[in-house]
Formats: sequence, C-alpha cells, structure tokens
Amino acid sequence: MRALEGEQVMVRIFFGESDKWKHRPLHVALLERLRSEGFAGATVVRGIAGFGATSVIHTTHLLDLSTDLPIVVEVIDTEDHIARLTPILDEMLGGALVTMEKVRVLRYVAAKR
Repeated sequence: MRALEGEQVMVRIFFGESDKWKHRPLHVALLERLRSEGFAGATVVRGIAGFGATSVIHTTHLLDLSTDLPIVVEVIDTEDHIARLTPILDEMLGGALVTMEKVRVLRYVAAKR
C-alpha cells in the first residue's frame, strides 16, 4: 500500500449504469483497470437519481424505474498518478463528465486484519 497525505488530487467520473467497456459494466472494468495500474484507490457510488447532457432524468422512482442510474467513480491520488489517468479515460469512456479538484488527505490507513 502506498501512503497518501497532504494535498492530492481527486477525480470524479460521472456516467450511466448501462455504460459498458468490452461487454462488461464500465464501472467494474474501470475499477479493475485502476487497481492494475497501481492507483491508491477508487470508490464507485450508485446514484438514486440524476440527469446529464441529454437532460433525461434517470431515477429509482417506481413509476419511472430506470436501468441507467448515475454512477460516480471517485479516484484520489498524487498528481503524477492522476496524470496517467487521462489516457485511460480517453480509451474507456464514451459520454461522461470528468471533474478534478485538489483535496487534502487527512488519513489514509489500511484497516488492521
């Protein structure tokens, strides 16, 4: 495990649950790719509702049940690692929103086993 502390970079990647990469769910493929590339960590969050560039609302509401709920992948790492993320995203993403911001890491410690 690598240590992270102080000022780092967080990237958020927004796309739809139905998005695929080589016939696999994009969020699974992206998570596995980030792990194999040595990133410090990533988290996948499934939204309950949202809309994007098409302005189509996707929701878990029973009457409008969507099969394309919002997915957000958050990655926090050093600037050097995040710089390596751009070509990966260019390769794997179709339509998506990607944001980047500076964050201060207060604690990054593995759980004791």
